[in-house]
Amino acid sequence: RALHASSARSRRPLVILNCAALNESLLESELFGHEKGAFTGADKRREGRFVEADGGTLFLDEIGDISPLMQVRLLRAIQEREVQRVGSNQTLSVDVRLIAATHRDLAEEVSAGRFRQDLYYRLNVVTIDMPPLRQRKEDIPQLARYFLQRYAERNRKAVQGFTPQAMDLLIHYAWPGNIRELENAVERAVVLLTGEYISERELPLAIAGTSVADAPHGEDSIQPLVEVEKEAILVALEKTGGNKTEAARQLGITRKTLLAKLSR
Repeated sequence: RALHASSARSRRPLVILNCAALNESLLESELFGHEKGAFTGADKRREGRFVEADGGTLFLDEIGDISPLMQVRLLRAIQEREVQRVGSNQTLSVDVRLIAATHRDLAEEVSAGRFRQDLYYRLNVVTIDMPPLRQRKEDIPQLARYFLQRYAERNRKAVQGFTPQAMDLLIHYAWPGNIRELENAVERAVVLLTGEYISERELPLAIAGTSVADAPHGEDSIQPLVEVEKEAILVALEKTGGNKTEAARQLGITRKTLLAKLSR
């Protein structure tokens, strides 16, 4: 977004597409569009992302995941600056500045025969290498606060920030899923939070490093029942990927009861 906003194309559209989220046929339709009746479910003509981004910027995320056939078609669109809708013989001229991203090493993919060399060189005009989040720990506090503000506003919660312990856990976690994992962790914490500050209790178990099973037992470590219940709910939510209905089913309670216990 920053590259687009600072370019001469900033007044034109910025169109974003995650290539890894679509199979080959859907990706072709998304990129180039389709005619009515081109395939089952194509009940009307649709413009593709190239046409939508005409005059502006098209950002293709996870471009290293596209199939060999789509690599050929994408290369043609880039070289010729024209596209054809699926099911059409009409050629459409497009003026698009292309930005691509991938978690793969495309040079290695080319050597292994999984990515076309000619497409690689067409894309590799200017490269910005982004180290993994674990190598940029100094960025974590700022990113975490950014995501916190976003999801606090979205969920209409008056969240003030992170406790020092929670921020320390975020900084020292390895983040195998990089920024997407950080964003997911902060969103989850905001959804579960009932107070003003996110603590280690709201963080995913992989980050907090604790679970109900790890909690000490005995006379000297008795927890209030409401706290034990909340920890059990958090564990269930973690196991079900945040699905409250499924978490409630696994705990043997209703979804309404689960939400009520979380809000205590």
